[in-house]
Amino acid sequence: MKSVNDFLMPLGIYISVPFCRSKCTYCNFASGVFSAAQMGSYVDRLSADMKAVRAFAAEQGAEIPEPVDTIYLGGGTPSLLPAEELKRLLFNLRQEFKVLPKVEITVECAPGTITDAIIQTLTTRGVNRVSLGVQSFVDKEAASVARLHTREITLKDIERLRKAGISNINVDLIAGLPHQTRESWEYSVDQAIASGVPHVSVYMLEVDEDSRLGRELLAGGVKYHAHDVPDGDLTAEFYETACRKLDAAGIRQYEISNFAREGFESRHNAKYWTRQPYLGFGVDAHSMLPASEKLRGGGIDCVRLATTDAYDGFLAAPELAASPVATDQALEESFFLGLRLNRGVSLQQFEESFGTRVSAYSPIIAELVSDGLLVRDSDNLQLTPRGRLLSNEVFEKFILTQEPEQPAVPE
Repeated sequence: MKSVNDFLMPLGIYISVPFCRSKCTYCNFASGVFSAAQMGSYVDRLSADMKAVRAFAAEQGAEIPEPVDTIYLGGGTPSLLPAEELKRLLFNLRQEFKVLPKVEITVECAPGTITDAIIQTLTTRGVNRVSLGVQSFVDKEAASVARLHTREITLKDIERLRKAGISNINVDLIAGLPHQTRESWEYSVDQAIASGVPHVSVYMLEVDEDSRLGRELLAGGVKYHAHDVPDGDLTAEFYETACRKLDAAGIRQYEISNFAREGFESRHNAKYWTRQPYLGFGVDAHSMLPASEKLRGGGIDCVRLATTDAYDGFLAAPELAASPVATDQALEESFFLGLRLNRGVSLQQFEESFGTRVSAYSPIIAELVSDGLLVRDSDNLQLTPRGRLLSNEVFEKFILTQEPEQPAVPE
């Protein structure tokens, strides 16, 4: 039986930078507003964890493959780090890991936070991809959820990045923001296309009780412009409009929320969807690492590592938390992560990796095909356009295990 060990995949590294200028009303991430002094302490802790992670992973029966071919700094807003701290972080990372020359290094930035010093740091430290949290090109909509930039600032930042030599740029858009209409949404999508960026991510607003806007929506209140949020059907229509417009512009959908011109697909994010190994550092970061041969003999496919979701806890926590992932759980993940991709999943490849376990999903697959949520072509399985809109409901069908007892580890 194969696992991630058998493919000798390069490693991806994710670094969480939980600092923001202001907390967006829809955000449920572990992020907030912190001082520059706290940022320095945070980089200290990240650097210490990079040095200690190999020993900790070995204790948990996990293997850290090398070399590294993708690095992703997410947030929060990594571009809020002082330039010297960002330089130090990227330097320390290269000191601890073997980074390939053709590595993809992405840094998330908020428009309006990209100073000349930050741009110089990005270019001198090998950053070759930037993801901009635009969310809307309509100033009223951006302001309604506490985004501090304008359309003009965003377009200027895109041009400044290009002039500095960084042309691989992603723009995030959110469908379903307060005050959004069909006309304003089409305007945002058109602006993203006109900006010439090669990658666009489109997310539908999630009503999450852990966000201020989500709580207000669930309560039926009006605070945070909750009464101006489009309903679910209209938001789904916005998403379909974006799919159509981006495709017509040559920015093809390759994953539920992601669209790119040929050759500009996110290599780092592909690791999550195809269950390639990655290491996460920082607040609320996660890792997935190959299990050691000993654990695999006991039915463990991989080991996940996780850190605390609180800034103070992260600085004080003595170590990461580890949890082994059994083979049955790994198969579930392979289904609902792989189906996010437009190309879908190969049942034959699953059978080669997981054996007869795949047959347990035959009735579920048949039901979803009958309901028009999946399409099957020989051994290939893909979401239909309707299935993408109802993807969470589809993925729930593939969860058969209920926190099973972990298999015994052989001595």
